[in-house]
Amino acid sequence: MKNQGKRFTKAAKSFDRTAVHDVKKAIELVKSTATAKFDESFDISMNLGVDPRKADQLVRGTVALPHGTGKSVRVLVVAKAPKDKEALEAGADHAGFTEYLEKLQGGWADIDIIIATPDVMGELGKLGRVLGPRGLMPNPKSGTVTFDVAKAVNEVKAGKIEFRVDKAGNVHASVGKCSFSAEKLADNVNAFIGTIYRAKPATAKGKYVKSVTFSSTMGPGVRVDEHSMGHD
Repeated sequence: MKNQGKRFTKAAKSFDRTAVHDVKKAIELVKSTATAKFDESFDISMNLGVDPRKADQLVRGTVALPHGTGKSVRVLVVAKAPKDKEALEAGADHAGFTEYLEKLQGGWADIDIIIATPDVMGELGKLGRVLGPRGLMPNPKSGTVTFDVAKAVNEVKAGKIEFRVDKAGNVHASVGKCSFSAEKLADNVNAFIGTIYRAKPATAKGKYVKSVTFSSTMGPGVRVDEHSMGHD
């Protein structure tokens, strides 16, 4: 922790943290300050001018990142035969029904996302208290409740991510790895930001995107000039 503190402090002093930068410069700064011994994620945080307490201002959805996330996503498909076999053939890490309901109920957590067919949601929904807090409950709006399990598995494995505004009006996401080229990160960033702009609720008043910050997993935040993103 001591070394982490020194590394963070050094990175934070390498640029003016109060200044805002265009997207290209901000990406360069994040890459230059990602000095951990592992390949850090490239994260984006956006503060939105919405009231998440109002159902019609709950910004959520999915976006397919052009170059993926750089992460190996562990997928469980909860489905009955023959859909479980179809899911495994498409690349799912786990697939089945009763045995996985029991494992999930018991606290099993060796997965990143759950896809389910509509006919099993009655049973899976009973695990809401277990799955909800971990962000694992499938949802039709995010494409994780579907009979087309092969398509859903392929999309997730290729870099489709889900986003949801939190209670404070913030949206957070990892949109790649700091080892990605600046060009690939720019493509992913633009895909994500463009999706957020298109998801603007009709009832949102005032400034929609209040602030944008890029950072690496262990690095300091870099403020981004939202006007440089070309989505106004």
